[in-house]
Order: sequence, then C-alpha cells, then structure tokens
Amino acid sequence: MTKNILISQDLSCVGQVSLEVALPIIAACGIKASVLPTAILSTHTGGYGNNTFLDLSNEMEKIIKHWQEININFDALYLGYLGSNALDFWNENIDNFVSKNQTVLLDPAMADHGKLYRGLDEDYVQRMQILAKKATILTPNMTEAQLLLSENPSNKDIFTIDEAVEMLHQLMKKYAVKHIVLTGIPMDDNTIGMVGTTNNQKPWSIVQAKLPGSYFGTGDMFASAFLSVLMTKHDLKKSTQIAAEFIEKAILATENQDPRLGPNYALALPWLMKQIKR
Repeated sequence: MTKNILISQDLSCVGQVSLEVALPIIAACGIKASVLPTAILSTHTGGYGNNTFLDLSNEMEKIIKHWQEININFDALYLGYLGSNALDFWNENIDNFVSKNQTVLLDPAMADHGKLYRGLDEDYVQRMQILAKKATILTPNMTEAQLLLSENPSNKDIFTIDEAVEMLHQLMKKYAVKHIVLTGIPMDDNTIGMVGTTNNQKPWSIVQAKLPGSYFGTGDMFASAFLSVLMTKHDLKKSTQIAAEFIEKAILATENQDPRLGPNYALALPWLMKQIKR
C-alpha cells in the first residue's frame, strides 16, 4: 500500500524551500504527499528583503478537525520550518494527532552557521525543545543541535566527527527519540560529514567532499528525500547516504542559478527515483 506523508511547514512562493520542494520530491518518490501549510510567504527569508507573511495557524485546527471527521490518517508527519504560531499549534495538538506507531520527522529548521534565522529568538528555541521530545526522528544541523542542547551556538567553521558523535549522544540522552541524524558537519579537510544513530546504538558516519557554492533549501531537500527513502524500508544510514548523494548530484547539475533559489534538484530526481525502486 502506498505510504501517506503529511507535510506541515510554510509555503514560500519563491525560493525552493519548505513545501515548494518537499511536496514534489516526496511525490516523485511514489509516496502520497498531503499538506498542512503553516503560512504563505512571498519568498523565503534569506536574501529577498521584506517578504510578506500570511499566518495560517488559525486554519490548521479547522483542517485537522475536518480530516478527523472523515477519518483521514497518515503514516508519517513531517515538520520543517514552522514559525511561532504553528510551533505552538503543534506543541498543543501533536499528542492528539499522532498515533503510537506513527513516524514523526522533525527537521528543527531555526538556525545555521551559528545564528538563528531572522525573526526567531530564545523563546522559540525553548518551545522547539518541547516539540523535539515528541519526534521519532530528529535531523538538526550543528547549530540547531547546540540550541536543542541549550548551548550557545558556536560560530566554529570546523568540527570533528568525534565532536559530532558526542553531541549525538547528548541529544539522545535528552530527547530519547528513536533516530537522530546530525547533518552538514563542516570538517577540516574540505569535507562535510553526517552522523546518526538508532536507539543510541553505535553511531555511524558519512563523509562527502564539500562542493563549491552555497545554496538555500538544501536542508529541506535533504530531509524530504531522506524521509521518502526511509519510508520505503531502507535503514537510517542508507537513507541518509542516498539523500546526501541526491543533494550532491543536484548541486553538480546546477549551472548559473541564483543561489537563493537553491540547486536545481529536478535534474537529480530521476536518479533518486531509481534508488527508491532498488
């Protein structure tokens, strides 16, 4: 039976982030994708100036109520960038919405490179920490991991795998979720690392060459591909590897594109779809 993932995050009309990439990537992988938008933005918040923002949090409760009336259910819940009101909504409603065996992927999109995203503050971090305890999978980057651990985010340019593994253990101890993957670990030999664990078993690591350029939206693309592969019964490490290679192939295929639009992930979708079928 085809799996059904509910994606709840914002829709940025320009910028190839959040719902704009999650929906087509998941659908291309042969998984039914449903959406619960948290807000509509004219563009994402990185580099386009004063974007518009239409908060949809008041509609979210009405939408879910209708779904419950007609008995619509989902195999997984995928939470990405939320914003303040939507974060409160999920903290208040997730226990009544999620069943015991349902997969809940929380990509705690709130910071990178040692800084919170524009418009977010320490109070937002504390509320994200509450939601993180309800997830079954966490996929933070290094800055987000530090914030989840109530540490001041470091502006370090370089980390080691050992440092990332120690952070992984601390996150597992604090949140006790089933799976954790730390993403985008910058390393000293011009490589990018990822580390992960399931039920605090022996951690594994993946290392890739760091590619030139810096694109928005790669975290959303990674999480969307990762969850799609995981839902097709691949294990955590294999799902991480495939998703990371998908981003790599998308970047390598991208030519002369505004980095605010992210890499041209559509060029790498045929490769991703082949991995799903294996």
